[in-house]
Amino acid sequence: MYIAMVSAECAPIAKAGGLGDFVQGLSRELVRRGETVEVFLPNYDVLRLESMTGLHEVYADLPVPFHDQRLTCRVLSGELAGVRCLFIDPRPPCDFFRRGRIYGEADDPERFAWFARAVLEFMLRSGRQPDILHCQDWHTGLVPVLLFELYQALGLRHTRVCFTLHNLGYQGQVGEHILRQVGLDPSRLMVPERLRDPQDSRLANLLKGGIVYANFVNTVSPRYAWEIQNTEQGMGLQPLLKIHAHKFGGVLNGIDDQVWNPESDPLIPANFGLETLPRKALNRQALRQRLGLQDADKPILAIISRLDDQKGVDLMTHGIHYALAHDSQVVLLGTALDPAIAERFARLKQATGANPDCHLELGYDETLAHLIYAGADLLLIPSRYEPCGLTQMIAMNYGVVPIVRRVGGLADTVFDANYSDQPFEVRNGYVFDDMTDAGLESAMTRALGLWRGYPEYFRQLRVNGMRTDLSWRIPAQQYLDIYTHIRSQPA
Repeated sequence: MYIAMVSAECAPIAKAGGLGDFVQGLSRELVRRGETVEVFLPNYDVLRLESMTGLHEVYADLPVPFHDQRLTCRVLSGELAGVRCLFIDPRPPCDFFRRGRIYGEADDPERFAWFARAVLEFMLRSGRQPDILHCQDWHTGLVPVLLFELYQALGLRHTRVCFTLHNLGYQGQVGEHILRQVGLDPSRLMVPERLRDPQDSRLANLLKGGIVYANFVNTVSPRYAWEIQNTEQGMGLQPLLKIHAHKFGGVLNGIDDQVWNPESDPLIPANFGLETLPRKALNRQALRQRLGLQDADKPILAIISRLDDQKGVDLMTHGIHYALAHDSQVVLLGTALDPAIAERFARLKQATGANPDCHLELGYDETLAHLIYAGADLLLIPSRYEPCGLTQMIAMNYGVVPIVRRVGGLADTVFDANYSDQPFEVRNGYVFDDMTDAGLESAMTRALGLWRGYPEYFRQLRVNGMRTDLSWRIPAQQYLDIYTHIRSQPA
């Protein structure tokens, strides 16, 4: 079948977080299975195009209705590891995607609303008839709305929509003028059963629009699907999700095991696998040398994360101090958009700068991330909420034992060494419940104690994680089952 992925991100060319990895990994697995996949992206001026081949223009002057005028764009096409990518590029003087970054602009709602309309306009004019439009998060929430309100009548009659929720913390709450800009009727849509925001009746909620109009809605882990229907993590959308429960589910993400594979990873000094696990020590040594850590018989605790409240920055800070106080080494790789959090970690970096057991890298470096996974012993993820999480899956592939809070996809993938009801050969990490220092310490104490006192048992946790199939193979089949299901629905 022909699947059109519509997204604000796709790794590695446009990546701000896990959404980019999701689109890349799922698209590649679907192509490997023989499906036709095209990924639609904005043509940001910060695209990393080194891995693209055959980039060329496929549509020169596409007029896209916006306000009472038409903004012209061109469409570029190229290939990324077997996946065709199409870039929507507005013509000057429109600068929607020439901002030096992917997100964070005051007019983000206008930018992505126009992008949604441009994608559908291009499909219509180029004669494309996707079987499935797979849309991601609030940035594409207007795609299913526009499809069924406008474009179905214009010719896109057979297309069905799967809409994936990656994080309900971002919903795209906007003024109704955004709807009017792209040719939608606010008087029809600004009602409770359609796009009116449940918490502010003056606003439209673009994520809600995607949920209401899509043929199927999913989020990125079964646990998070339950949490957003039944706890405060639904962030005001709990009643809506229960109304649409008949078309809602959770599909656990995978990781691209061609990119994150210690046996073939070109970015680490020593490749290793289950049969050559002792070679991991060579990467540990290289990590210490690169970051200036002393060579000592101590476990390395890693944090690879965005630095924000969702990720539990208070507990991250406490975990760093706790590990250092308990004869361990700490490596952090992360960035903060919030100035207060950025300043907090800058002070922490300064305070620990002379410590030979600690290195904080405040930025993002893909090569360093690979080396940290390859060299670390433990990975800390103390999230307040976590729709899925990829870092714990990547860590387990590299023989790193995760310490996580029991939320979302973390609870679906990490099984406690001591208290899980899973068989011993499935247990792969440490889990805590309470968002408190004491809760974190309970898990860290057990993890560090096992590393020191029972190295063979700790090695078994590494092996259990490495044996787990965390690839896209199972999730891709689940998405194909969803696509097949909604294609059978009547128009």
